[in-house]
Amino acid sequence: MNISDYVAKYDPSNQFEVLKKTYEQIEFAWNNKIDLSSIKKKGIESVVVTGLGGSAISGDLFVNFFKDELNIPFYVNRSYSLPQFVNKNTLLIVSSYSGNTEETISVFNSALKKKCRIVCITSGGKAEKIAEKNKVPVVKILPAFHPRYALGLSFFSLLKVMNKLKVVEVKPSLINLIIKLYKDKAKLYSKEKNPALAYAEQLLGYIPIIYSAEGYTSSVGYRLKCQFNENSKLSAFHNILPEMNHNEIVGWESFNENQLRTKVINILDKEYPFQVKKRFKITSEIISENKVDIINLESGEKSFKVRLMDLIYLSDWITYYSGVLRGFDPAEIKNIEQLKNRLK
Repeated sequence: MNISDYVAKYDPSNQFEVLKKTYEQIEFAWNNKIDLSSIKKKGIESVVVTGLGGSAISGDLFVNFFKDELNIPFYVNRSYSLPQFVNKNTLLIVSSYSGNTEETISVFNSALKKKCRIVCITSGGKAEKIAEKNKVPVVKILPAFHPRYALGLSFFSLLKVMNKLKVVEVKPSLINLIIKLYKDKAKLYSKEKNPALAYAEQLLGYIPIIYSAEGYTSSVGYRLKCQFNENSKLSAFHNILPEMNHNEIVGWESFNENQLRTKVINILDKEYPFQVKKRFKITSEIISENKVDIINLESGEKSFKVRLMDLIYLSDWITYYSGVLRGFDPAEIKNIEQLKNRLK
């Protein structure tokens, strides 16, 4: 079968088109009119993004994206409770695509008592109702997406909030560059034969083990791991360098390809410090001694920020194709739905 046949057979909700039109999410989020006049800009001492899954990854990506500019503590919270340092000088971003994530709702209610500065990014649900009741500004994003397919909405809404509150500066020219990149790559990755599909084909029958660099591409590696889980219905694992050089690298000493079929995916970037580049090279050589194939993903774009988004988009396409090639609906998340129902 051609890839278009797999898409037609296993993608009934047409996430293929959603991926192709991700640039439209970016355009909407960046042009979305938001009112943050009630939020005091001066004196923000820390930022917390609270959310889970696809609604939290925007916070991880933000930290990598602004690695050279962010000059206050920035924390991504994935729990039912707030860290103790949160106070009236903390900017809390309540990020819940559905607006009904129970962990995020719990944190939202706690944050109201702490009187921190709160902005809610959501498509509706309980979060929007709580925000309206307590006069918390809401950044309303488009509904009817799966959260992991709505990163264009959540991440660029976060960028707009942070830019408006002067936590960071975002130039419109950068947004336009990313929009153009996504338009161009959408055409490339939707062709019958394309690089994202080729990577997915290489990974068929294997468990991906992903390595990225702390402070640079950790968000890309984690995003890729999660997308393999949800889009491809595939176990995948992620770690960061240099940390894995102090523990996980030893685990490869007893690796047996007859017991576990795996391939390693390295997320690389030319901006890595010299020693980190060297660590990736040596680590790959050690792993290769066990007859494990190494796949290197690296963007050739000029700007680090654009390269980061390039790799995120490539990851989404690889995992989408991996799902349909394995005969799975890339939208279905049966185990998550079962868990939510049992928690009730």
